[in-house]
Amino acid sequence: MTEPLTLYKLIVLYMLDQVDFPLTKAQIFDFILNKEYTNFFTLNQVTCELIDTGLVESKSIRNSSHLRITKEGENTIHYFEKRISDTIKEEIRTYFRENEMQLRNELSVLSNYYRITSGEYVAELIATEKNVELMNLKISMPSEEAAKTLCENWQKKNQEIYTYLMEKLL
Repeated sequence: MTEPLTLYKLIVLYMLDQVDFPLTKAQIFDFILNKEYTNFFTLNQVTCELIDTGLVESKSIRNSSHLRITKEGENTIHYFEKRISDTIKEEIRTYFRENEMQLRNELSVLSNYYRITSGEYVAELIATEKNVELMNLKISMPSEEAAKTLCENWQKKNQEIYTYLMEKLL
């Protein structure tokens, strides 16, 4: 059982090493599970072990884990990369070539909401590009449902809203 787990860890590290931005746990799982390399439970175990050993960093942003390879993880994958078949490496590179913009967009538009002491909620709407925060807008909302709706609409209409604001403000 140790050998397959090692391979799955190397696949996750290889994926994270191929991009210059974090990937969500869901993005990594989507690729690996669709290729049927392993099952959800094994992949979850592998990911937790990579985080626990410091090879991968995890940052939780609104119900989503954003994963980034660490320096130790980079050293590990460069040392053991030959253990991943050329076929799997090519499948990963092809996946990124075909989906890079979508993967980046999923990470560049963030939203979150939280309750404040007055009982209202604050919706935080963020747009980033290449790890630079372009906009961070916080809006007070009277209810959790309203804050949630605002966050959902930001995910759908962020480009339109950002363009509108830039036109009006500049």
